[in-house]
Amino acid sequence: MSARFSFAASRRAVLATAAMALLATAAAPALANDAAKKNLLIGATAGSNYDLLQKGIVPQLQKKGYQIKLIEFNDYVQPNLALSDGSLDANFFQHRAYFDQFTTDRKLALSVIAQGPVAPMGVYSKKHKSLADIKSGAKVALPNDPSNLARALLVLQQAGLVKVKEGVNPARISELDLAANPHKLKFVALEAAQLPRVLEDADYVVVNGNFAVSSGLKLSEAVVLEKTPDLYLNVVAVKTGNENSQWAKDLAAAYRSPEFKAVVDSQFPGYSKPAFLK
Repeated sequence: MSARFSFAASRRAVLATAAMALLATAAAPALANDAAKKNLLIGATAGSNYDLLQKGIVPQLQKKGYQIKLIEFNDYVQPNLALSDGSLDANFFQHRAYFDQFTTDRKLALSVIAQGPVAPMGVYSKKHKSLADIKSGAKVALPNDPSNLARALLVLQQAGLVKVKEGVNPARISELDLAANPHKLKFVALEAAQLPRVLEDADYVVVNGNFAVSSGLKLSEAVVLEKTPDLYLNVVAVKTGNENSQWAKDLAAAYRSPEFKAVVDSQFPGYSKPAFLK
């Protein structure tokens, strides 16, 4: 297994460049419909996505004779590029809205084979215990990648802080698409992985669930927790052409299994889940 990633000083950060270096030496392109393939490299971002794989999926695949190596990433770009060039066999880190946008923009031939749980996005603060005392001009930090920026603004809309214009593509919402911002919130867009580090600097920070968990935040500590629509559930992706291989079918089946549901229910309370895991 790869070294664990955390934002805590006591644990070593695994940079995307280091992960890519490991992949370059350890991986080989996946072969479509290779029934004999038993060695799988699966990428995930740090925190809950990695943990869900390690605790709920890897044991099932090992029982079927697979050798699994998990590779951690700390950004949202490299896992899909690694999958596209064959350095990974599968990845589990992104929601459907991001997958659709990224693969279209980069012209990547990737396919979704399963849905999985996701730690809900949340609004966190070390300066305020609720939204009741929000002040005009409050500083709000958000993810800077387009699909998660859109998602964060929808979370703020759920909380009643902003209103998004009608008819806007939910995966492309930006500050320019706000019909109302009554508190005159000041938005600061940062790389998603860095958001937990600015809790001391901003009034509120909208953090992706996996990075919140990996930084030591608890979902129960969120001032507001997302009511996650299906569009933002995580997906398992493979390179197009591999989706009908036996290993891909076994991987997808593991996500739909009673064993995985039991792990999610017992060890990941509060996570948003697809219907088949409820």
